[in-house]
Order: sequence, then structure tokens, then C-alpha cells
Amino acid sequence: MLASQVEQQQGDDEKKPLSISEALDVAKGSLEKLKLRVLGEVSEVNVKPGYANAYFTLKDETGTLPCQMWHDRFEKCGITLEVGMMVELVGRFSLYPKKGRMHFQVFAISVAGEGMLRQQVAILQRKLEAEGLMAPERKVPVPAYPMKIGVVTSPRGDAIHDVLRTTRRRFPLAHIYVAGVPVEGARAPEYIVEGMRACFRARVEVILLVRGGGSYEDLMPFNDEQLARAIVKCPIPVVTGIGHEPDTTIADLVGDLRASTPTGAAEAVTVQTSQLAAQLRSMGEYIAQRQQQRIQHATLSLDRYATRPIFKDPRSMFASDLITLDIAHDRLSRALPANIERDKTRLAAYASRLSVKPAIFDRASAKLENYSSRLRSSTASLDRNTLRLSAQCDRLREVSSKLLTPAQHEVALKAGRLHDLSPLATLSRGYAIARDGEGRIVKHASALSPGDTFEVTVADGSICATVDSIRASERSDS
Repeated sequence: MLASQVEQQQGDDEKKPLSISEALDVAKGSLEKLKLRVLGEVSEVNVKPGYANAYFTLKDETGTLPCQMWHDRFEKCGITLEVGMMVELVGRFSLYPKKGRMHFQVFAISVAGEGMLRQQVAILQRKLEAEGLMAPERKVPVPAYPMKIGVVTSPRGDAIHDVLRTTRRRFPLAHIYVAGVPVEGARAPEYIVEGMRACFRARVEVILLVRGGGSYEDLMPFNDEQLARAIVKCPIPVVTGIGHEPDTTIADLVGDLRASTPTGAAEAVTVQTSQLAAQLRSMGEYIAQRQQQRIQHATLSLDRYATRPIFKDPRSMFASDLITLDIAHDRLSRALPANIERDKTRLAAYASRLSVKPAIFDRASAKLENYSSRLRSSTASLDRNTLRLSAQCDRLREVSSKLLTPAQHEVALKAGRLHDLSPLATLSRGYAIARDGEGRIVKHASALSPGDTFEVTVADGSICATVDSIRASERSDS
């Protein structure tokens, strides 16, 4: 459109020229129709929370490009721009007419090259860290002296030789189980996980996940999410030694122990034999010292017990009891004869008193026999009286039965007459009793007036009613 307008203006010199604002509007409209993808290096960044836009500049060998991006869109992309970072932008050119300045309006931004890989790793790191997979309390402690060590690495790399050489030098008693797997390529994480499973099946005590140095792209298999989750689920402690000192991968962060190099990983799970021997000597000396102290303490205690009188003369332990026993024996030997003589005297007195008792017993026996005979005669008289009383009771029941029969008949007749005369019986035959408000029985219709309330008693209850009207009987009152 701009070219057509320029050509049209050149071909027709008689037309009015465009103003500055009109020319800028034409340029702005033409530029905003071009949507481009731009690659460059960040040379300047100006991102402030209060601004509506994020401002930054890209450059290459020969030129610079001022860029702006809406602040909310910039925050959603999740990228922290730094000077020197290679980025790829999607946007269009725009023109600010008031200032006559052109800039690149950015729609999307992504990190290019190695930076993109680092961004992906950073996003995965934040995700796993939010799940708690990198928490120290989750990690499994490494055994102090593992005898079976599994190594997952490339069988042709320098890492396996470093591990074998270090282990053979420091702790040759350990058995090494090597799971040779590829450590580069798209399927490397899958093979590494399978190598860890093989070590688990071999029942090793610790797994070394190692490889030598390389570029950031070479270490990407160790930034794989599935490998990271396999390390977390592994019940055997995993020690990582990947790359060189500054290299840090996701596997290092989720592993149970991180070493800077493969050699460092081997050193972390082994102990030097000389150091082990020194520890054993130190422990032996400590045990010997402690045993010597215990023996000395026991000897002093034994000497202290040996000086006690009881161990020199065991009878001194019972000396006071023996003296008490002798005193008691002496007192008993003197008391027994006197008590026996006193008992003999009392026994003789009781014997003399018992010799007089037979005469008293004879008199008492005669009295007892007399009382027995009198009791027997009283028992016979009681039996006669009992028979006589029984006969009189029989006669009394016979006479009372004869006397009660006429009275019972008379009571039955009167009860029947009373039942016939009872108002309740009358009510049960369908009659009713009317009472006025004061409880008096209504005998005449004139006793009530219209509007009065009265109570009608029937067989099974009472009915409250109100007089609406009064109809006099045709028969005259007698």
C-alpha cells in the first residue's frame, strides 16, 4: 500500500502532499501488517513492575532492534531475560507517530539454542521441587560400608574406569556390578532406568549413576523427568557423579547424594582401607581402655568389699542374734520349772473340787427326771385339748354355714332390687339425666330457659348442651 501511494504521488505532482502525521499513519498501517519471527541476542533489558510494557533490545553483528511487550503477556511467558541470552521473538513492527519511533511489538518469546534447553530444565526443576522430590528428608541415607556397589554408566567411557580404579584403590573388598547403558541419545533415559532395575535385581546396596564431562546437550538425558521419578522411587540409595564440578542436572538434585565427578561418587561410597584400619585400631584402643577402666573399677569395689568385717569373720554377722538366743534360752530354762510347779498346784486344786461334784450332779439329775415326767404328762393333756378344739371348730363351721345361707339369699335379692333401682341401670337402657349449670337435676322443662347451658349424663359419659327452645308437654302436670 505504501509503495502504491508513493508511486501514485510521484506520478501525480499536482496532488496535495501528505502531512507528517498522514505519512506516519501510512507507514504504521503498512508495518503492522508484517508478522515476523526474529532471532537475536539480548543487549538491554528494562522490565519494571509499574510499566505497562516490558522493554528490551536485541542485536546481531550489524544492527539493533528495540522491542516492547505487554507486561502481562511477558509475565505469562515465564522467561527471565538476561543480557547475552539468545531469544526468538514473534511479533510485528509498530510505529509511534507522536515521536516518530519504530519498535518491534512482541507477541511471543522463547529461548533459543542452549538457552531453550536450560529453560526447559528450569521449568522441570521447579515442577519437581514443588512436588517435594528434592526435599532432603525424602532422600535415603547411603550405607557406610557397602559391599555390593552397582554402577550405571557407559561401558566404554572414562567414568567406569575412574570408578573401578578408585574403588580398587580405596576399598578392594567391595564387589562392583556394572550395568553398561548408553548415556547419550534420545533413548538414553530409558536405558539408564533399565540399568537401575538390573542393579536392583542384583540386590546391590548402593547405585552409582555416573558419566564423564560433556556439553550441556550431552548431559540432557540426565535431565529427563522419567529418569528423575525413577530415581525418587528407587528403594536403593542413588549417588550421582555426572560431568564436571559446575555441571548440575535434575538427576543430581533428586538423587540421594551428589558428587561432582565419577571419582567423587566412588569416593563417597567407599572408605580407604588405611582409614578403616585406623578406625578399627581406634575402636580397639577405645574398647581396651574401657575394659581396663571397668576392670580397675571392679577391683577397687572388690577390695572395698573385702575390708568389711563380714567377709573376714562371717560369724560376726550373726553375733548379736546368737547373744539374743542365749539370753532367751537362759530365761526359758529358769521360767519353765516354776511354771510347771504352779500348774501342778492348780491342777491338784481342780481335782479336789471335782471330787465333790458327783453329789451335786446326782441331785441335778433327779430334778431333771422330775421335770421330764411332768413335761410328758403336759404333752398328753395338750394332745387331748387339741382333739377337742378340732371337733369344736368343725361344729362351728357347720353351724356358721347354716346361719349364713339365708342371709346370703337375702343379700342377693336386695342387690338385684338395688341394681334395678340404680340410675346407672336406667341410663344403660337409653335414658339420660339433665343437670343445670349448678348441678341440680332438671325435672321440669320450665326449670331451664333458652340460652341456658346444661349437662346431660348418659351411660358412657356427659354431654354439655345449650337450650335453644323449650317445648312444653301436652299432658298437664299432676
